[in-house]
Amino acid sequence: MVTINLVRFQSRICFSFVQRCGQRRHQYATTAAKTPEIFDLVCVGGGPAGLSLLAALRATRATSDLKVALVESQDLGRIKTWRPPPDQYSNRASSLTPASVRFLEEIGAWRHIQASRMQPYSEMQVWDGITGSRISFDWNSPGRTAQPEPQQKTIAYMTENLNLSAALLARLDEIGGTTILDKTKVEGISLSEGIEDLDLSSWPVVEVSGGRRLAARLLVGADGGNSPVRTFAGIESRGWDYHRDGVVATVRLEGNGWGGDEVRTAYQRFLPTGPVALLPLPNGLSTLVWSTTPTRAAHLRTLSLVDFAAMVNAAFRLSPVDLTFMHTQDQGQADEVAWREKHTHVDPTLIPQRAVSVQQGSVASFPLRMRHADTYVGERVILVGDAAHTIHPLAGQGLNQGQGDVQNLVQTLGFALEHGQDIGTQLSLENYNSERYSANNMLIGVVDKLHKLYSASSGPLVPLRSWGLSAVNATNPLKAFLMRQAAGNER
Repeated sequence: MVTINLVRFQSRICFSFVQRCGQRRHQYATTAAKTPEIFDLVCVGGGPAGLSLLAALRATRATSDLKVALVESQDLGRIKTWRPPPDQYSNRASSLTPASVRFLEEIGAWRHIQASRMQPYSEMQVWDGITGSRISFDWNSPGRTAQPEPQQKTIAYMTENLNLSAALLARLDEIGGTTILDKTKVEGISLSEGIEDLDLSSWPVVEVSGGRRLAARLLVGADGGNSPVRTFAGIESRGWDYHRDGVVATVRLEGNGWGGDEVRTAYQRFLPTGPVALLPLPNGLSTLVWSTTPTRAAHLRTLSLVDFAAMVNAAFRLSPVDLTFMHTQDQGQADEVAWREKHTHVDPTLIPQRAVSVQQGSVASFPLRMRHADTYVGERVILVGDAAHTIHPLAGQGLNQGQGDVQNLVQTLGFALEHGQDIGTQLSLENYNSERYSANNMLIGVVDKLHKLYSASSGPLVPLRSWGLSAVNATNPLKAFLMRQAAGNER
Protein backbone atom coordinates (compact mmCIF):
# COMPACT_ATOMS: atom_id res chain seq x y z
CA MET A 1 0.00 0.00 0.00
CA VAL A 2 1.31 3.44 -0.92
CA THR A 3 1.13 6.15 1.75
CA ILE A 4 1.28 9.82 0.73
CA ASN A 5 2.06 12.54 3.25
CA LEU A 6 -0.33 15.44 2.49
CA VAL A 7 2.21 18.00 3.64
CA ARG A 8 4.40 16.94 0.73
CA PHE A 9 1.46 16.36 -1.64
CA GLN A 10 2.06 19.51 -3.67
CA SER A 11 -0.22 21.03 -6.29
CA ARG A 12 2.19 19.95 -9.02
CA ILE A 13 1.21 16.33 -8.30
CA CYS A 14 1.06 14.05 -11.31
CA PHE A 15 -2.66 13.70 -11.84
CA SER A 16 -2.22 10.54 -13.88
CA PHE A 17 -1.31 8.88 -10.57
CA VAL A 18 -4.42 10.28 -8.92
CA GLN A 19 -6.52 9.13 -11.83
CA ARG A 20 -5.07 5.62 -11.53
CA CYS A 21 -5.95 5.65 -7.83
CA GLY A 22 -9.44 6.78 -8.72
CA GLN A 23 -9.69 4.03 -11.33
CA ARG A 24 -8.74 1.39 -8.79
CA ARG A 25 -11.36 2.85 -6.48
CA HIS A 26 -13.88 2.83 -9.30
CA GLN A 27 -13.30 -0.84 -9.86
CA TYR A 28 -14.47 -1.60 -6.34
CA ALA A 29 -17.13 1.10 -6.06
CA THR A 30 -20.78 0.36 -6.72
CA THR A 31 -21.24 3.63 -8.67
CA ALA A 32 -18.81 6.06 -10.20
CA ALA A 33 -20.60 8.96 -8.49
CA LYS A 34 -19.19 7.86 -5.13
CA THR A 35 -15.64 8.64 -6.21
CA PRO A 36 -14.95 12.38 -6.35
CA GLU A 37 -12.88 13.88 -9.12
CA ILE A 38 -9.77 15.57 -7.78
CA PHE A 39 -8.96 19.20 -8.61
CA ASP A 40 -6.41 21.66 -7.34
CA LEU A 41 -9.01 24.43 -7.40
CA VAL A 42 -12.78 24.45 -7.81
CA CYS A 43 -14.49 27.82 -8.27
CA VAL A 44 -18.20 28.11 -7.51
CA GLY A 45 -19.67 31.07 -9.38
CA GLY A 46 -19.23 32.10 -13.01
CA GLY A 47 -19.65 35.86 -12.73
CA PRO A 48 -16.89 38.34 -13.61
CA ALA A 49 -14.87 37.52 -10.46
CA GLY A 50 -14.93 33.76 -10.97
CA LEU A 51 -14.26 33.92 -14.70
CA SER A 52 -11.41 36.41 -14.20
CA LEU A 53 -9.84 34.14 -11.61
CA LEU A 54 -9.86 31.08 -13.85
CA ALA A 55 -8.60 33.04 -16.87
CA ALA A 56 -5.81 34.55 -14.79
CA LEU A 57 -4.79 31.17 -13.35
CA ARG A 58 -4.58 29.63 -16.81
CA ALA A 59 -2.72 32.65 -18.24
CA THR A 60 -0.11 32.90 -15.46
CA ARG A 61 2.97 30.70 -15.79
CA ALA A 62 3.24 29.83 -12.10
CA THR A 63 -0.39 28.66 -11.86
CA SER A 64 -1.06 27.39 -15.39
CA ASP A 65 -0.54 23.72 -14.47
CA LEU A 66 -3.23 23.70 -11.80
CA LYS A 67 -6.20 21.45 -12.48
CA VAL A 68 -9.19 23.78 -12.17
CA ALA A 69 -12.96 23.58 -12.51
CA LEU A 70 -15.86 26.03 -12.59
CA VAL A 71 -19.38 25.33 -11.32
CA GLU A 72 -22.07 27.76 -12.52
CA SER A 73 -25.85 27.39 -12.43
CA GLN A 74 -26.51 29.61 -15.46
CA ASP A 75 -26.11 28.69 -19.12
CA LEU A 76 -22.73 30.15 -20.07
CA GLY A 77 -23.30 29.13 -23.69
CA ARG A 78 -25.83 31.93 -24.02
CA ILE A 79 -23.22 34.43 -22.86
CA LYS A 80 -20.65 33.09 -25.33
CA THR A 81 -23.05 33.75 -28.21
CA TRP A 82 -24.23 37.10 -26.83
CA ARG A 83 -24.64 39.47 -29.78
CA PRO A 84 -27.34 42.06 -28.95
CA PRO A 85 -28.55 44.75 -31.38
CA PRO A 86 -26.22 47.78 -31.46
CA ASP A 87 -28.92 50.08 -30.07
CA GLN A 88 -29.90 47.82 -27.17
CA TYR A 89 -27.87 47.77 -23.94
CA SER A 90 -28.21 45.78 -20.74
CA ASN A 91 -29.08 47.73 -17.59
CA ARG A 92 -26.33 45.81 -15.77
CA ALA A 93 -23.27 47.88 -16.64
CA SER A 94 -20.18 48.66 -14.60
CA SER A 95 -17.29 51.10 -14.64
CA LEU A 96 -13.89 49.43 -14.90
CA THR A 97 -10.91 51.38 -13.59
CA PRO A 98 -7.71 51.61 -15.65
CA ALA A 99 -6.10 49.26 -13.10
CA SER A 100 -8.78 46.63 -13.74
CA VAL A 101 -8.38 47.06 -17.50
CA ARG A 102 -4.60 46.62 -17.24
CA PHE A 103 -5.15 43.37 -15.35
CA LEU A 104 -7.59 42.14 -18.00
CA GLU A 105 -5.02 43.05 -20.66
CA GLU A 106 -2.31 41.11 -18.82
CA ILE A 107 -4.39 37.93 -18.73
CA GLY A 108 -5.36 38.31 -22.40
CA ALA A 109 -9.09 38.92 -21.89
CA TRP A 110 -9.43 42.59 -22.81
CA ARG A 111 -8.82 42.01 -26.50
CA HIS A 112 -11.99 39.91 -26.58
CA ILE A 113 -14.14 42.81 -25.36
CA GLN A 114 -16.59 44.13 -27.96
CA ALA A 115 -14.99 47.55 -28.21
CA SER A 116 -18.02 49.07 -29.91
CA ARG A 117 -20.01 48.41 -26.72
CA MET A 118 -17.41 49.89 -24.36
CA GLN A 119 -17.22 53.59 -23.51
CA PRO A 120 -14.26 55.29 -21.77
CA TYR A 121 -14.91 58.60 -20.05
CA SER A 122 -12.39 61.24 -19.01
CA GLU A 123 -14.42 63.66 -16.89
CA MET A 124 -16.80 63.43 -13.94
CA GLN A 125 -19.05 66.05 -12.41
CA VAL A 126 -20.20 65.49 -8.82
CA TRP A 127 -22.32 67.93 -6.84
CA ASP A 128 -24.44 68.43 -3.72
CA GLY A 129 -28.14 68.41 -4.56
CA ILE A 130 -28.97 70.84 -1.76
CA THR A 131 -26.21 73.47 -1.84
CA GLY A 132 -24.97 73.04 -5.40
CA SER A 133 -21.30 72.85 -4.38
CA ARG A 134 -19.43 70.57 -6.75
CA ILE A 135 -16.20 68.89 -7.68
CA SER A 136 -15.02 68.31 -11.25
CA PHE A 137 -12.70 65.43 -12.03
CA ASP A 138 -10.71 65.50 -15.24
CA TRP A 139 -7.09 64.93 -16.17
CA ASN A 140 -6.76 68.34 -17.82
CA SER A 141 -7.68 70.41 -14.77
CA PRO A 142 -6.03 73.86 -14.75
CA GLY A 143 -3.05 74.01 -12.45
CA ARG A 144 -1.89 70.42 -12.87
CA THR A 145 1.85 70.29 -12.46
CA ALA A 146 2.35 67.49 -14.95
CA GLN A 147 0.55 66.08 -17.93
CA PRO A 148 -1.04 62.67 -17.40
CA GLU A 149 0.28 59.58 -19.04
CA PRO A 150 -1.80 58.55 -22.09
CA GLN A 151 -3.43 55.67 -20.21
CA GLN A 152 -4.28 58.02 -17.34
CA LYS A 153 -6.50 60.27 -19.45
CA THR A 154 -9.36 57.86 -18.87
CA ILE A 155 -11.10 57.86 -15.51
CA ALA A 156 -12.98 54.63 -16.17
CA TYR A 157 -14.45 52.40 -18.88
CA MET A 158 -18.18 51.70 -18.95
CA THR A 159 -19.24 48.33 -20.28
CA GLU A 160 -22.01 45.84 -19.80
CA ASN A 161 -21.30 42.99 -17.40
CA LEU A 162 -22.27 40.57 -20.17
CA ASN A 163 -19.62 42.07 -22.44
CA LEU A 164 -16.96 41.40 -19.81
CA SER A 165 -18.22 37.89 -19.08
CA ALA A 166 -18.31 37.03 -22.79
CA ALA A 167 -14.72 38.26 -23.19
CA LEU A 168 -13.53 36.18 -20.24
CA LEU A 169 -15.27 33.07 -21.56
CA ALA A 170 -13.66 33.64 -24.96
CA ARG A 171 -10.27 33.82 -23.27
CA LEU A 172 -10.92 30.62 -21.32
CA ASP A 173 -11.88 28.84 -24.55
CA GLU A 174 -8.73 30.20 -26.16
CA ILE A 175 -6.44 28.92 -23.42
CA GLY A 176 -8.29 25.67 -22.70
CA GLY A 177 -7.63 23.40 -19.74
CA THR A 178 -10.61 24.44 -17.58
CA THR A 179 -13.40 22.03 -16.68
CA ILE A 180 -16.58 24.12 -16.99
CA LEU A 181 -19.79 22.77 -15.49
CA ASP A 182 -22.47 25.30 -16.39
CA LYS A 183 -26.21 24.75 -16.00
CA THR A 184 -25.08 22.90 -12.88
CA LYS A 185 -26.29 23.58 -9.34
CA VAL A 186 -24.40 22.93 -6.13
CA GLU A 187 -26.39 20.32 -4.23
CA GLY A 188 -24.11 20.26 -1.21
CA ILE A 189 -20.58 20.75 0.11
CA SER A 190 -18.98 18.38 2.58
CA LEU A 191 -15.58 17.14 3.67
CA SER A 192 -13.99 14.30 1.74
CA GLU A 193 -13.71 10.84 3.23
CA GLY A 194 -10.58 10.16 1.21
CA ILE A 195 -9.85 8.05 -1.83
CA GLU A 196 -8.25 4.73 -1.01
CA ASP A 197 -4.61 5.58 -0.24
CA LEU A 198 -5.11 9.38 -0.35
CA ASP A 199 -6.02 11.10 2.91
CA LEU A 200 -8.19 13.97 1.67
CA SER A 201 -10.20 14.32 4.86
CA SER A 202 -9.70 18.10 5.00
CA TRP A 203 -10.63 18.66 1.34
CA PRO A 204 -14.07 20.10 0.50
CA VAL A 205 -16.16 18.01 -1.87
CA VAL A 206 -18.71 19.84 -4.01
CA GLU A 207 -21.70 17.71 -4.93
CA VAL A 208 -23.43 19.03 -8.04
CA SER A 209 -26.58 18.23 -9.96
CA GLY A 210 -26.14 15.17 -12.13
CA GLY A 211 -24.28 13.25 -9.42
CA ARG A 212 -20.71 14.46 -9.97
CA ARG A 213 -18.53 15.12 -6.94
CA LEU A 214 -15.51 17.44 -7.08
CA ALA A 215 -12.82 17.27 -4.40
CA ALA A 216 -10.90 20.55 -4.15
CA ARG A 217 -7.50 21.28 -2.69
CA LEU A 218 -8.81 24.87 -2.62
CA LEU A 219 -12.49 25.78 -2.93
CA VAL A 220 -13.16 29.34 -4.14
CA GLY A 221 -16.41 31.07 -3.34
CA ALA A 222 -17.22 33.54 -6.12
CA ASP A 223 -20.89 32.82 -5.68
CA GLY A 224 -22.33 36.18 -4.64
CA GLY A 225 -23.73 37.74 -1.50
CA ASN A 226 -25.65 34.61 -0.43
CA SER A 227 -22.58 32.42 -0.87
CA PRO A 228 -23.08 28.69 -0.15
CA VAL A 229 -19.29 28.34 -0.01
CA ARG A 230 -19.09 30.98 2.73
CA THR A 231 -21.84 29.19 4.63
CA PHE A 232 -20.00 25.86 4.34
CA ALA A 233 -16.83 27.48 5.72
CA GLY A 234 -18.76 28.91 8.69
CA ILE A 235 -17.64 32.46 7.90
CA GLU A 236 -19.99 35.18 9.13
CA SER A 237 -20.85 38.16 6.95
CA ARG A 238 -21.86 41.32 8.80
CA GLY A 239 -23.33 44.65 7.80
CA TRP A 240 -26.65 46.38 7.31
CA ASP A 241 -29.30 47.29 4.80
CA TYR A 242 -29.42 50.90 3.66
CA HIS A 243 -33.22 50.86 3.25
CA ARG A 244 -32.59 52.15 -0.23
CA ASP A 245 -33.12 50.65 -3.66
CA GLY A 246 -30.93 51.17 -6.71
CA VAL A 247 -33.05 51.98 -9.77
CA VAL A 248 -31.28 51.20 -13.04
CA ALA A 249 -32.21 51.90 -16.66
CA THR A 250 -30.68 52.52 -20.08
CA VAL A 251 -31.37 56.10 -21.16
CA ARG A 252 -30.86 57.92 -24.46
CA LEU A 253 -29.61 61.51 -24.20
CA GLU A 254 -29.63 64.44 -26.62
CA GLY A 255 -26.32 64.11 -28.47
CA ASN A 256 -23.02 62.67 -27.23
CA GLY A 257 -22.18 65.23 -24.55
CA TRP A 258 -21.08 68.81 -24.08
CA GLY A 259 -17.48 67.93 -24.88
CA GLY A 260 -18.37 66.37 -28.22
CA ASP A 261 -17.44 62.89 -29.35
CA GLU A 262 -13.93 63.04 -27.86
CA VAL A 263 -14.86 63.91 -24.26
CA ARG A 264 -17.43 61.83 -22.42
CA THR A 265 -18.53 62.78 -18.91
CA ALA A 266 -20.12 60.94 -15.99
CA TYR A 267 -22.52 62.84 -13.72
CA GLN A 268 -23.54 62.24 -10.13
CA ARG A 269 -25.79 64.36 -7.93
CA PHE A 270 -26.17 63.68 -4.21
CA LEU A 271 -29.80 63.96 -3.14
CA PRO A 272 -31.04 63.50 0.45
CA THR A 273 -32.58 60.15 -0.53
CA GLY A 274 -29.38 58.97 -2.24
CA PRO A 275 -27.14 59.74 -5.23
CA VAL A 276 -28.33 59.65 -8.83
CA ALA A 277 -25.79 59.01 -11.58
CA LEU A 278 -25.70 58.91 -15.38
CA LEU A 279 -22.69 57.06 -16.78
CA PRO A 280 -21.93 57.21 -20.52
CA LEU A 281 -22.40 54.31 -22.90
CA PRO A 282 -21.74 54.35 -26.66
CA ASN A 283 -24.20 55.66 -29.26
CA GLY A 284 -25.59 58.50 -27.16
CA LEU A 285 -26.82 56.19 -24.41
CA SER A 286 -26.16 56.28 -20.67
CA THR A 287 -26.78 53.92 -17.82
CA LEU A 288 -28.79 55.32 -14.91
CA VAL A 289 -28.13 54.33 -11.29
CA TRP A 290 -30.53 56.12 -8.93
CA SER A 291 -30.35 55.31 -5.22
CA THR A 292 -33.60 56.20 -3.50
CA THR A 293 -36.14 54.95 -0.97
CA PRO A 294 -37.97 51.68 -1.72
CA THR A 295 -41.27 53.58 -1.92
CA ARG A 296 -39.93 56.01 -4.51
CA ALA A 297 -38.21 53.22 -6.44
CA ALA A 298 -41.50 51.32 -6.64
CA HIS A 299 -43.22 54.51 -7.85
CA LEU A 300 -40.61 55.09 -10.56
CA ARG A 301 -41.12 51.56 -11.88
CA THR A 302 -44.85 52.23 -12.37
CA LEU A 303 -44.34 55.29 -14.59
CA SER A 304 -44.61 55.35 -18.35
CA LEU A 305 -41.26 55.59 -20.14
CA VAL A 306 -42.04 59.20 -21.08
CA ASP A 307 -42.71 60.19 -17.47
CA PHE A 308 -39.71 58.15 -16.28
CA ALA A 309 -37.43 60.09 -18.65
CA ALA A 310 -38.92 63.31 -17.28
CA MET A 311 -38.08 62.18 -13.73
CA VAL A 312 -34.49 61.50 -14.79
CA ASN A 313 -34.25 65.07 -16.10
CA ALA A 314 -35.82 66.37 -12.90
CA ALA A 315 -33.32 64.47 -10.75
CA PHE A 316 -30.44 66.48 -12.24
CA ARG A 317 -32.24 69.84 -12.55
CA LEU A 318 -34.95 70.43 -9.96
CA SER A 319 -34.69 71.03 -6.23
CA PRO A 320 -35.20 68.17 -3.74
CA VAL A 321 -38.50 69.83 -2.74
CA ASP A 322 -39.73 69.74 -6.33
CA LEU A 323 -38.61 66.13 -6.68
CA THR A 324 -40.53 65.16 -3.56
CA PHE A 325 -43.69 66.64 -5.07
CA MET A 326 -43.07 64.88 -8.39
CA HIS A 327 -43.00 61.55 -6.58
CA THR A 328 -46.54 62.14 -5.32
CA GLN A 329 -47.93 62.30 -8.86
CA ASP A 330 -49.24 59.09 -10.40
CA GLN A 331 -48.65 60.36 -13.93
CA GLY A 332 -48.09 63.51 -15.98
CA GLN A 333 -44.50 64.11 -14.82
CA ALA A 334 -43.38 65.11 -18.33
CA ASP A 335 -45.64 68.18 -18.42
CA GLU A 336 -44.96 69.06 -14.80
CA VAL A 337 -41.19 68.90 -15.19
CA ALA A 338 -41.30 70.99 -18.38
CA TRP A 339 -43.21 73.70 -16.53
CA ARG A 340 -40.96 73.67 -13.44
CA GLU A 341 -37.77 73.77 -15.50
CA LYS A 342 -38.83 77.15 -16.87
CA HIS A 343 -38.60 78.52 -13.32
CA THR A 344 -35.36 76.74 -12.34
CA HIS A 345 -31.96 78.18 -13.24
CA VAL A 346 -29.22 75.67 -14.04
CA ASP A 347 -26.01 75.85 -16.06
CA PRO A 348 -26.68 73.33 -18.85
CA THR A 349 -22.96 72.68 -19.39
CA LEU A 350 -22.57 71.33 -15.83
CA ILE A 351 -25.37 68.78 -15.98
CA PRO A 352 -26.10 65.87 -18.32
CA GLN A 353 -27.94 66.47 -21.52
CA ARG A 354 -31.66 65.90 -21.49
CA ALA A 355 -32.95 62.32 -21.42
CA VAL A 356 -35.17 61.89 -24.46
CA SER A 357 -36.14 58.22 -24.12
CA VAL A 358 -35.76 55.12 -21.97
CA GLN A 359 -35.04 51.66 -23.38
CA GLN A 360 -38.05 49.38 -23.16
CA GLY A 361 -37.70 46.78 -20.40
CA SER A 362 -34.53 48.30 -18.91
CA VAL A 363 -36.07 49.84 -15.77
CA ALA A 364 -35.39 47.68 -12.71
CA SER A 365 -34.37 48.02 -9.07
CA PHE A 366 -32.49 46.11 -6.39
CA PRO A 367 -32.01 46.60 -2.62
CA LEU A 368 -28.79 48.26 -1.43
CA ARG A 369 -26.82 46.83 1.45
CA MET A 370 -23.37 46.66 2.94
CA ARG A 371 -21.85 43.32 3.92
CA HIS A 372 -18.33 42.27 4.83
CA ALA A 373 -17.18 38.76 5.72
CA ASP A 374 -15.26 38.34 8.97
CA THR A 375 -12.42 36.77 7.00
CA TYR A 376 -11.83 35.78 3.39
CA VAL A 377 -10.04 32.53 4.25
CA GLY A 378 -11.11 29.24 5.80
CA GLU A 379 -9.47 25.84 5.80
CA ARG A 380 -9.11 25.10 2.05
CA VAL A 381 -11.73 27.77 1.33
CA ILE A 382 -11.30 31.31 0.02
CA LEU A 383 -13.77 34.06 -0.89
CA VAL A 384 -13.60 36.64 -3.68
CA GLY A 385 -15.93 39.37 -4.97
CA ASP A 386 -19.44 39.72 -3.60
CA ALA A 387 -19.08 36.53 -1.57
CA ALA A 388 -16.54 38.45 0.53
CA HIS A 389 -17.93 42.01 0.40
CA THR A 390 -20.88 44.05 -0.84
CA ILE A 391 -20.62 47.83 -1.19
CA HIS A 392 -22.95 50.76 -1.89
CA PRO A 393 -22.82 51.53 -5.65
CA LEU A 394 -22.24 55.29 -5.25
CA ALA A 395 -18.51 54.90 -5.97
CA GLY A 396 -18.94 52.32 -8.74
CA GLN A 397 -16.22 50.14 -7.24
CA GLY A 398 -17.94 46.80 -6.59
CA LEU A 399 -16.73 45.00 -9.71
CA ASN A 400 -13.29 46.57 -9.41
CA GLN A 401 -12.96 45.27 -5.85
CA GLY A 402 -13.57 41.77 -7.20
CA GLN A 403 -10.92 42.23 -9.88
CA GLY A 404 -8.49 43.42 -7.22
CA ASP A 405 -9.25 40.30 -5.18
CA VAL A 406 -8.57 38.05 -8.15
CA GLN A 407 -5.30 39.75 -9.09
CA ASN A 408 -3.98 39.47 -5.54
CA LEU A 409 -5.14 35.86 -5.14
CA VAL A 410 -3.40 34.74 -8.32
CA GLN A 411 -0.17 36.37 -7.11
CA THR A 412 -0.56 34.68 -3.72
CA LEU A 413 -1.16 31.24 -5.24
CA GLY A 414 1.76 31.70 -7.62
CA PHE A 415 4.07 32.54 -4.72
CA ALA A 416 2.88 29.48 -2.79
CA LEU A 417 3.50 27.17 -5.73
CA GLU A 418 6.95 28.59 -6.43
CA HIS A 419 7.89 27.99 -2.79
CA GLY A 420 6.54 24.44 -2.58
CA GLN A 421 3.56 25.26 -0.36
CA ASP A 422 0.15 23.63 -0.27
CA ILE A 423 -2.18 26.22 -1.84
CA GLY A 424 -5.09 25.16 0.34
CA THR A 425 -3.64 25.98 3.75
CA GLN A 426 -4.50 29.18 5.56
CA LEU A 427 -0.79 29.93 5.95
CA SER A 428 -0.37 30.03 2.17
CA LEU A 429 -3.40 32.30 1.78
CA GLU A 430 -2.76 34.71 4.64
CA ASN A 431 -1.13 37.35 2.44
CA TYR A 432 -4.27 37.55 0.30
CA ASN A 433 -6.49 37.78 3.35
CA SER A 434 -4.51 40.55 5.06
CA GLU A 435 -3.95 42.71 1.99
CA ARG A 436 -7.39 42.48 0.41
CA TYR A 437 -9.35 42.65 3.66
CA SER A 438 -7.71 45.90 4.75
CA ALA A 439 -8.02 47.50 1.29
CA ASN A 440 -11.68 46.51 0.89
CA ASN A 441 -12.55 47.44 4.47
CA MET A 442 -11.16 50.94 4.00
CA LEU A 443 -13.12 51.50 0.78
CA ILE A 444 -16.33 50.08 2.24
CA GLY A 445 -15.95 52.40 5.23
CA VAL A 446 -15.35 55.50 3.11
CA VAL A 447 -18.33 54.79 0.86
CA ASP A 448 -20.55 54.07 3.85
CA LYS A 449 -19.57 57.37 5.49
CA LEU A 450 -20.22 59.26 2.23
CA HIS A 451 -23.70 57.77 2.03
CA LYS A 452 -24.47 58.85 5.59
CA LEU A 453 -22.90 62.28 5.12
CA TYR A 454 -24.99 63.12 2.07
CA SER A 455 -28.18 61.66 3.51
CA ALA A 456 -28.45 64.70 5.80
CA SER A 457 -30.78 67.37 4.39
CA SER A 458 -30.34 69.95 7.17
CA GLY A 459 -28.15 70.81 10.14
CA PRO A 460 -24.47 71.70 10.43
CA LEU A 461 -23.32 68.80 8.24
CA VAL A 462 -24.76 70.41 5.11
CA PRO A 463 -22.58 73.57 5.06
CA LEU A 464 -19.56 71.62 6.31
CA ARG A 465 -19.72 69.03 3.51
CA SER A 466 -20.25 71.79 0.95
CA TRP A 467 -17.20 73.63 2.19
CA GLY A 468 -15.17 70.41 2.07
CA LEU A 469 -16.27 69.60 -1.46
CA SER A 470 -15.42 73.12 -2.67
CA ALA A 471 -12.05 73.00 -0.91
CA VAL A 472 -11.11 69.71 -2.58
CA ASN A 473 -12.24 71.06 -5.96
CA ALA A 474 -9.92 74.03 -5.53
CA THR A 475 -6.91 71.86 -4.62
CA ASN A 476 -5.69 70.28 -7.83
CA PRO A 477 -2.91 68.09 -6.31
CA LEU A 478 -5.45 66.57 -3.91
CA LYS A 479 -7.91 66.02 -6.74
CA ALA A 480 -5.18 64.36 -8.80
CA PHE A 481 -4.36 62.07 -5.87
CA LEU A 482 -8.02 61.09 -5.48
CA MET A 483 -8.28 60.39 -9.19
CA ARG A 484 -5.20 58.16 -9.12
CA GLN A 485 -6.65 56.25 -6.18
CA ALA A 486 -9.99 55.84 -7.90
CA ALA A 487 -8.24 54.62 -11.05
CA GLY A 488 -6.20 52.10 -9.07
CA ASN A 489 -2.92 53.97 -9.56
CA GLU A 490 -1.15 54.36 -6.24
CA ARG A 491 1.62 56.62 -7.44
